[in-house]
Amino acid sequence: MTKVALIRHGSTPWNKEKRAQGSSDIPLDEEGMADARKLAERLHKETWDVLYSSPLKRAKQTAEFISEKVGLPIQFDSRIEEASGGQIEGTTEIERIEKWGKDWRALDLGMETPESVVLRGMSFMEDVLKRHEGKKVIVVSHGALISHLLRELDSENVRDEHMKNTSLSEVHLRDEQWYCERFNCTIHLD
Repeated sequence: MTKVALIRHGSTPWNKEKRAQGSSDIPLDEEGMADARKLAERLHKETWDVLYSSPLKRAKQTAEFISEKVGLPIQFDSRIEEASGGQIEGTTEIERIEKWGKDWRALDLGMETPESVVLRGMSFMEDVLKRHEGKKVIVVSHGALISHLLRELDSENVRDEHMKNTSLSEVHLRDEQWYCERFNCTIHLD
């Protein structure tokens, strides 16, 4: 049975400021690094076969803590980068409303569509399945990508909920169907 752990990166200064990050290459903050260490310790208690990461700094740094603890090299894949935020990257909700009005979401500000995010996420998952069938795979990525991907893989068991930093969601492939058996879990932070 193929098992994939989809992990959101640790926190960044922009997370704390509620700034849209998108494809901006923002590093982890101190709390993000501490939480990534806790996550790595949690993952160390299991056996894993493969480790993938988005090449964006915040995911890469999170994956480096995991790599060190579980003893796997990191494979980078741009298909699991965060959804591009276009012109809203680096802004807060208040700044967006000031600049474009409260209906800013209806404007074409160059943001990547959910359909595009799902397409590249599913392309990545299909390749993971071809290359690592029956294996246990860790994927370090980003909140929007993970949310869209999980809803596509198992819409019945995935809630519409903000993905927490360093959260772990697990999907298993059984009988050619993905099942989400753990969602947005952060017990390693308790």
